[in-house]
Amino acid sequence: MKRTAKATLEGPAEKQLAAFIDKFDPSMAKRIRSVRRALRRRFPTANELVYDNYNFFVIGYCSSERPSDCIVSLAANARGVGLSFYYGATLPDPHKMLEGSGSQNRFIRLESAATLAKPEVEELLRAAAAQGKVPLAASRRGRLIIRSVSGKQRPRRG
Repeated sequence: MKRTAKATLEGPAEKQLAAFIDKFDPSMAKRIRSVRRALRRRFPTANELVYDNYNFFVIGYCSSERPSDCIVSLAANARGVGLSFYYGATLPDPHKMLEGSGSQNRFIRLESAATLAKPEVEELLRAAAAQGKVPLAASRRGRLIIRSVSGKQRPRRG
């Protein structure tokens, strides 16, 4: 039996992802879903690597199935949603949007998916995609891959 795009979108990984998001307060779950839709539109050929870990729920947008090929990640906990730049410390940031002081990662807080449409954020997204060692595929649809689920987690509701 041939799989259709619709069947793929409604498959076991999508159902598992929906259950992860449903752990959050309804308003936070809505924000996570809208940010995910925006990132999926922005990076249609990226693989989505999902981690439902102790501290954070994360969806990484990667050019391969390797976490080290991550361009950006949606990261959420009970207090908010952020956009994490895996190699953010090396990104040009003339508008001083990036937060964090680690040796590699930087992030911005997302009040809504509309933040992704700001020109200065779009600049960061373009720069992050351009600096990747493995370029994004030109034409295929990225896969949804559940990578890690922690048995013990911090509460997802505020």
